[in-house]
Amino acid sequence: MNTSLGKQILEQQLLTVAKAVEDKIDEEITALDHLDLDDLEALRERRMQQMKKMAEKRNCWISLGHGEYSEISEKDFFAAVKASDRVVCHFYRENWPCKVLDKHLSILAKQHIETRFIKVHAEKSPFLTEKLRIILLPTLALVKNAKVEDYVVGFDELGGTDDFSTEVLEERLAKSRVIVFDGEAPSYPAKSSKTKRNVRQSETADSSDSE
Repeated sequence: MNTSLGKQILEQQLLTVAKAVEDKIDEEITALDHLDLDDLEALRERRMQQMKKMAEKRNCWISLGHGEYSEISEKDFFAAVKASDRVVCHFYRENWPCKVLDKHLSILAKQHIETRFIKVHAEKSPFLTEKLRIILLPTLALVKNAKVEDYVVGFDELGGTDDFSTEVLEERLAKSRVIVFDGEAPSYPAKSSKTKRNVRQSETADSSDSE
């Protein structure tokens, strides 16, 4: 049932994007009254080709698992990050802080189809956690072009508590340009850390059990 609902959401999103692009094309054409009919037709054809390429790209993303927040095994990690230009990977264990991130990442996966959102069980992935130096949980590895470009460890950068909003996490991911935010990820100023609650107190084997 969740898969069916997810597909419906993605289909609706694609239709909305296509309609918005087509409306934008019509607006631009209307504004260019000084162009002759041949110029207008050439412009429309060029824009339609661009829209077609974007639709093809989105279909490719969906085929790779974009639009969903899914768990993968250690052995599938490298294939996943090679297949997608942008990947957010949550290294987790079964505790409250990781479940909080699960909730927000599930939402963002549907909103940002350009990025693949995955999770890996840290305790079941010793080789990967050692290779990527995943010591404290929860950790988000932000991957671009098959390289880990940044990390979000714990909640320190998200306000220091577990009641941060999805938008706060979205802005943090946009800061590292692992998602596209309002057309292009802006540069956000660092947030104050005066009253942060550190969930990075312990190592992977026993982190955050007291949360």
